[in-house]
Amino acid sequence: MTRSLNLSAPLAEAAPASRENFRNWVAVLGSLLGAFMAVLDIQISNSSLQNITGGIGATLDEGSWVSLSYLVPEIVVIPLCGWLAQVFGMRRYLIWNSLLFLVFSICCGFAWNLPSMIAFRALQGFTGGALIPMASTMVLLKLPADKQGVGFALFGLSAMFAPAIGPTVGGWITENYSWPWIFYINLVPGILLVSAIAYGLDDSPMRLPMLKKGDWAGILFMALGLGSLTVFLEEGTREDWFGSEFITQLAILAAIALPVFVLIELLRKNITPVVNLRLFTRRNFLLGSLVNLVLGLCLYGFMYLLPVYLTQIQGYNALEIGTTMMWVGLPQLVVMPFMPKLMKWFDKRAIVAFGLAMFGLSAVLMSSMTADTAHDQLVLPQIIRAIGLTCIIVPLSLITTGGIEAQNAASASGLFNMLRNLGGSVGIALLSALLTQREHFHSHHLGEAVSLYNPLTRDRLAAITQNLISQGIDAVGAQDRALHLLDMSVRKQAFILAYNDCFHVAGLLLFAMIPLIFLCTKTSGSGAAGAH
Repeated sequence: MTRSLNLSAPLAEAAPASRENFRNWVAVLGSLLGAFMAVLDIQISNSSLQNITGGIGATLDEGSWVSLSYLVPEIVVIPLCGWLAQVFGMRRYLIWNSLLFLVFSICCGFAWNLPSMIAFRALQGFTGGALIPMASTMVLLKLPADKQGVGFALFGLSAMFAPAIGPTVGGWITENYSWPWIFYINLVPGILLVSAIAYGLDDSPMRLPMLKKGDWAGILFMALGLGSLTVFLEEGTREDWFGSEFITQLAILAAIALPVFVLIELLRKNITPVVNLRLFTRRNFLLGSLVNLVLGLCLYGFMYLLPVYLTQIQGYNALEIGTTMMWVGLPQLVVMPFMPKLMKWFDKRAIVAFGLAMFGLSAVLMSSMTADTAHDQLVLPQIIRAIGLTCIIVPLSLITTGGIEAQNAASASGLFNMLRNLGGSVGIALLSALLTQREHFHSHHLGEAVSLYNPLTRDRLAAITQNLISQGIDAVGAQDRALHLLDMSVRKQAFILAYNDCFHVAGLLLFAMIPLIFLCTKTSGSGAAGAH
């Protein structure tokens, strides 16, 4: 009898503990689903911009604001999430952001013109951006240390897999249904997200007095600086950089606001800074953040370059682009589950270095494209890139944030996540400008070789002209058409060489990051910030 009583006590204690552990996992998985949705919505509209702009009566150039209006508020809100969660309470903050994210997603599908779409996308980005760093915070707060590697691996999968399949999902939905459904699909997973957070998290009281002591000057200058810098980078190429008064004004505003923000955060007393910039005095955080910035540059730069190449050179539609891009996502589902074990067996720095080398190798393979390079030739580089990304994201976050105190976890998470998104904006701007410059360079040099004084050129023109005449076109029209076709052929080849140059530069940047990783100190255990 005594023995039976002794057994029942631990069993009674185990039942509530088991239930609490289950609730924690539900909350974590729900928050990871939210992060997946928020990241997916960055990319899902990109492959369907032509359809979206046609539906709201906008030009394709104006359509860039469909993505930009989501990205700018997201970058601004990410560093603020830790503080806002303290003010309103974690459970309340996540539930309301999730509900508003769903509402604004549906509103995007009902947008009737460009201004309404920009407004709804901005609100969607502001609420969706909050879901990203809060998911990594949930992994930290709700999982025991020995399970955080699994949690960060799942978060890394959401961070890398979502943008990889975004064009595929967007293209398939647009081709088979209509573009508003790329926004409506958030509804079902959104309901699951809200239910999981409501069940898994306990309510906590609001701390509204914190609003009176908030670092409002820092928040204002951070928002102005980051917002101006992001628009400057994203729109600079399209607006001819400093040839545009609008872009010049944004550059001046960013150049003033960001240094003022840094001074406010470092010098003001008696006010808790919105983010702790002194974290950059720590070697691992500084070097890891730099690698993270370059990772974002190359990651989002590739996601910009490859769809443009497939559209411009191969004439692919949205679904065909998505089918090609999905090969950078599917291998991650296979490799990512092994990351927690690999991080126990090998030095995290070596894993990140291997990932950077694989990502760089994929860039090198793509720097030798020809006019015949299409889906079949791009599968292998995409798979190599997927393996590389999987080996970078989780161990890099743990190297960067290892040893950071709990009170600095929100700042570390906000800075780490924001830098990768900012790196994406820098990458798109840099590679877009490089593409334009190198296309002009190659067009000039190819044009010198393709001259009417060159017998080979005259023979080629004659052959094209005769072929057109045989199709029933008169001699004068055939000659003009032949010149036009030859010019298009030269420009196409110039663009292919320019794309190759862009991928080559990206590969060099990735290889250059490998030594920085080994300058970091060796870490063990979990970090504070997680990955996005």
